[in-house]
Amino acid sequence: MNEIDGMGTERAVCVLAPNPSPMTLDGTNTWVVSEPGSAEAVVIDPGPKDVRHLRRVARKVEESGRRVALVVLTHGHPDHSAGARKFAELTGAPKIRALDPRHRLGDEGLVEGDVITTGGLELHVMETPGHSDDSLTFWLPADGAVLTGDTVLGYGTTVVEGKLGDYLSSLERLRRFSAEREARIILPGHGPGLDDPIGALDGYLDHRMQRLAQVEAAVEAGARTAREVVERVYAEVDRKLWKAAEASVQAQLDYLRDAGRLPS
Repeated sequence: MNEIDGMGTERAVCVLAPNPSPMTLDGTNTWVVSEPGSAEAVVIDPGPKDVRHLRRVARKVEESGRRVALVVLTHGHPDHSAGARKFAELTGAPKIRALDPRHRLGDEGLVEGDVITTGGLELHVMETPGHSDDSLTFWLPADGAVLTGDTVLGYGTTVVEGKLGDYLSSLERLRRFSAEREARIILPGHGPGLDDPIGALDGYLDHRMQRLAQVEAAVEAGARTAREVVERVYAEVDRKLWKAAEASVQAQLDYLRDAGRLPS
């Protein structure tokens, strides 16, 4: 068993998908969430379409004496969502709820302010765009846990495929929310849990500010394209990650231009 398997809280347990890579870290974290004593479980991000993994998640639920009553997605990237329909087929789960209608099973989606109460569970939905336009975060108040998908990872930083302004706003919101609600742990979509949510979010915000300054300096030094910025700013980063870094840099360039800090 991988060391990340089984991590979590009283109500949320991780089953790690066997898809490690530079982009997915140790693999995708599938979260099985349920209220103690309940006969129903919610599964967050079944993961890639790997039948062995999907069956392991199903067994985890069965061994706890529960059934899968609902599947929900933090966002639609394939390493989180591609196995969802197969998983629903294997377990008989009647619904897959997501912000993006393309990833749903059934008519019911997820939007800001929704509260999932399946099996007595209380799971609050927050829209946190930035990593992707359809990114959601789930708040599990009984455990003080923030399930962030790819908005915050267990280590390293995430790729911004949406608008950087949206992403910064999402981080700032999560930081305020975590302080107000006294969040105790972040349960991410990849990597280990973070037991200092405020420190983790401050670190993410500081990192983004530093990168913006570096990107701005690279442009002032003559870089014109996202690739040229990556070659200067991400020189110490594994080249396998440069293509993904270009997406983040492009988001940063767009943000700086919109803010009037770079010529359009």
